[in-house]
Amino acid sequence: MKRTRRITMAVPPTGAPFLRRIVSLPERFDLTRYPFNIQALSQGIDLAFRSNVTFFVGENGSGKSTLLEALAECCGFNPEGGNRDHNREVFVDRSDLAQALRLSWSPKATEGFFMRAESFYNFATYIEQVSDLRAYGGRSLHEQSHGESFLSLFANRFEQGLYILDEPEAALSPQRQLSFLKIIHDLETPGHAQFLIATHSPIILSYPGAVLFSLDGDMIREIAYRESDHYRVTRDFLNAPERYFKHLFDTPSREESDA
Repeated sequence: MKRTRRITMAVPPTGAPFLRRIVSLPERFDLTRYPFNIQALSQGIDLAFRSNVTFFVGENGSGKSTLLEALAECCGFNPEGGNRDHNREVFVDRSDLAQALRLSWSPKATEGFFMRAESFYNFATYIEQVSDLRAYGGRSLHEQSHGESFLSLFANRFEQGLYILDEPEAALSPQRQLSFLKIIHDLETPGHAQFLIATHSPIILSYPGAVLFSLDGDMIREIAYRESDHYRVTRDFLNAPERYFKHLFDTPSREESDA
């Protein structure tokens, strides 16, 4: 039987994003300290959201996860993953970056979820202890494969609100990444949900109408999908993998090294 989604929040006019803008407070930015000294964050943050789907891309260490975690804190989500119902006392105090951010809403999202792939096991264990598993498809998340448990969360708990996802592709096969795109489409098209996603997946990044922000560089900047390294490297590799293998695996002979 098809599950009926519950609509409990005001939907933004014309399907506009719930979260419209994030800005940083200069007086709270201490460039001598982490994470303010991360290159992409060092000049401050001022991002406007005009799409219900926004991606954050960049190399490892560029600040994507750090920024999403701070946003999740600002929204009242557990920094380890979860929604406002999954808070723990150890996270009462917000991080320095979260304290330096101000969010503008239209209207404010009161529902949503923060998911980070690296701590999903701990979240699943917590759910076993405190939640009715019927809300997660009726099966223990630990009794499903990693990819199945991710999709079970997305399909059963994502309804309306702001969803902040850190590398959701970590456990998803290419086919399941396509299924995930369908879930995004079903929720964001009528304006029920907004997604902020950090990902390395060129499949997920291809979502039509999404906005991409790159953290590779001295500031956060918007780029086109085909400008991203994720797209270009994947395309070039699939077109001619032997060129990459030659560069990666060929080593000069001892005579060439001594020359």
